[in-house]
Amino acid sequence: MREIKIANYTIGSQHPPFIIAEMSGNHNGSLERALELVDKAAECGANALKLQTYTADTITLDCNAKDFVITEKGNLWEGERLYNLYQKAYTPWEWHQPIFERCREKGLIYLSTPFDETAVDFLEELNVPVYKIASFENNHFPMIKKIARTGKPMIISTGMASLSELAEMVELIKNEGNDQIILLVCTSSYPAKIEDANLNTIPHLKNTLDVQVGLSDHTLGPIVPIASIALGATVIEKHFTLDRNDGGVDSSFSMEPVDLKNLVDQSLLTWKSLGHVFYGPTKSEEFSAKNRRSIYIAEDISQGEVFTEKNIRIVRPGYGLHPKYIQHFIGKKAVKSFKKGTPLNWEHLF
Repeated sequence: MREIKIANYTIGSQHPPFIIAEMSGNHNGSLERALELVDKAAECGANALKLQTYTADTITLDCNAKDFVITEKGNLWEGERLYNLYQKAYTPWEWHQPIFERCREKGLIYLSTPFDETAVDFLEELNVPVYKIASFENNHFPMIKKIARTGKPMIISTGMASLSELAEMVELIKNEGNDQIILLVCTSSYPAKIEDANLNTIPHLKNTLDVQVGLSDHTLGPIVPIASIALGATVIEKHFTLDRNDGGVDSSFSMEPVDLKNLVDQSLLTWKSLGHVFYGPTKSEEFSAKNRRSIYIAEDISQGEVFTEKNIRIVRPGYGLHPKYIQHFIGKKAVKSFKKGTPLNWEHLF
């Protein structure tokens, strides 16, 4: 499975997880706050910062019909008109360049999620190095084809899509000559329940579609993303805010700086712990190996005396013969006299 290069970072199982801090609407309508979010994401050790590129008019209709009002009981945005929600949440397009410039200053890779073809054209003008496609847009094939033709890596959330739909989408992208694809397992509810994460999808999707797989996570806390790394996730995306108490459209399921820093640190440690398939003592265990069991003289033995289960025993440390050989000695005679505490070896037999 191919590694994917984005700017100076390589994404793949042999590299630390690629952590994306998702700003979304957590700028709360303030460019100053947006720039502070960039600074904090960099301080926390994230690899990238992501925006969303749309306007209310490019994503929906200014319409009062019931289809355009969120009526789902318990939904975070229940009662909102789609148009009004997107007006509050969108990132003004004129902010993109200063936000991306701040990302460059802070060493962060910058990317965005376009929601229509005009957004793709705009992001191409800003020379984004990678594109993100949201779960709700993974059926927007005309836009996906346009992005694929840029030849740039594509990170795509899988929320709500069936395996056959994802396979069709991957084939569509590859037919456009682009195989730089990373799928992010995603539960598109806000916040998402841990029991809906279904992380075992990660290795299945990776093996079935032969692409890299990561996680776009909307659960609360770091448990799900950390667990995903153990299952092979190479990219982690989490919503990020300065302070959940400040409010905002996504604040209730977003990580604060201390949470993001913890996620970055724990993700790296989790990835390091995976290592590779290995059996036998590690280098750090070489000293400990002497404390395994082996066969020792348990009582003083005279030359010609018969070895018994009383005068030779399987004990620690491990400088004698392997315990499996003890029956080769029981009933045999000692070649010479031995002191208690002597490690047994083959030369001790007649």
